[in-house]
Amino acid sequence: MFKGLWNRRWRESNDPLRAALGNLEREVMDVVWGTDETTVKEVQAALARPVAYTTVMTTLDRLFKKGFVARTRSGRAFVYEALRTREQTEAALAQGIMAGLFAGPSAKPILSNLVDAVGSQDGGADLLDALEEMVRQKRRRIEQDRRQAEEDPA
Repeated sequence: MFKGLWNRRWRESNDPLRAALGNLEREVMDVVWGTDETTVKEVQAALARPVAYTTVMTTLDRLFKKGFVARTRSGRAFVYEALRTREQTEAALAQGIMAGLFAGPSAKPILSNLVDAVGSQDGGADLLDALEEMVRQKRRRIEQDRRQAEEDPA
C-alpha cells in the first residue's frame, strides 16, 4: 500500500518536495522562501487558503525540527527564515534520495533505469550528452582529488 501511494504522489507532480513534505508544509515553505524573515501571522495571511493560526504555528515548528527553517525569538513570537533556498533544498533532497538508492547491490539496475528514463525524455539525446559530460567532469575531479591526496598525505 505504501509503495503505491509513494509512486502515485511522486508521479502526480514534478515537485521534488512532494515526497518529503506535506501539502501545507510545502505551501508554508513557499511563503518562507519568498521572504527574508517572517512570522506565523504573516505566513498565515500569505497562504492561499484559510488555515488556523495554531496550525501554521505547528507546521513552522515541524519545519524547524526537520531543519528547513531557523527561528529566533522576537518578543513573544518567533521569526522564521529558510535555512536553504528552494533550489538548495531540492538538491539536498535529491542527493539524499540518490545516495540511498546507490548504497547497496542494486546500483547497476538503478543506473540502467536512470539512463533509460533520461533517454526517453523529449530531447533525450541532449540530456544523455549532458549526463555523459557530467560523468567526465566528476571523473576528472575524483582523479584530481586522488592526486592531491597522494601529494599531501596529511
